[in-house]
Amino acid sequence: MHRRRRTALTLSAALVSAPLLAACGSQAHPGAAAVVGGERIEVSTVQAQVRDVREAQQDAEESARMIRDTGQLGRAKLYDLIVDRIVEKAAADAGITVSRKEVQDARAELAGQSGGQEQMAALYLQQRGVAPDQLDDLVRRDVLVGKLAEKLGAGNTPEGQEAMNEAFTAAARSLDIDVNPRFGAWDDGKLELGAYKAPWIFQVSPGQEPEAAGA
Repeated sequence: MHRRRRTALTLSAALVSAPLLAACGSQAHPGAAAVVGGERIEVSTVQAQVRDVREAQQDAEESARMIRDTGQLGRAKLYDLIVDRIVEKAAADAGITVSRKEVQDARAELAGQSGGQEQMAALYLQQRGVAPDQLDDLVRRDVLVGKLAEKLGAGNTPEGQEAMNEAFTAAARSLDIDVNPRFGAWDDGKLELGAYKAPWIFQVSPGQEPEAAGA
């Protein structure tokens, strides 16, 4: 965001239709949607994130289209929560941290590019299924990814993307990710959750908008 070019991480913009998964955990981890690095991600946490997005979508223009395009939102939000932990692990392994000020500065820059905080929130809700109160976590993750890319010397090239994927894959494997079968099975090698796929690495330059849903 504050660099000329940066690499960012996102969950898939194309969310296919599927019912919200029921709130029941696996036999091994009742009530958990997943266990990552020995820490539980509760089904209730996933559902709360889904509710936040749905409430924001209900108040937005093109509400019906946004809801239709994010039918697999429960799985997408679990995927996002898993990704957060993978990025934190990869960054920690590389000795990278991010301050609150860096997050605030990055968010301010994004808002400036979008025409203001409200416009930015509307854009991310529409195109990435992110509720306004989830933006800080998303921006924090993107800052970490950008700093990791810089440390690895991973520019916007196939080789750079491969280096980043290798770092994320190593982090994912070390976290021993165990997902409730109702949400699908996690694949460390492909960095996928069941049938849910996302472009993990893509290029973003200042002023470029997030990819639109269905793109």
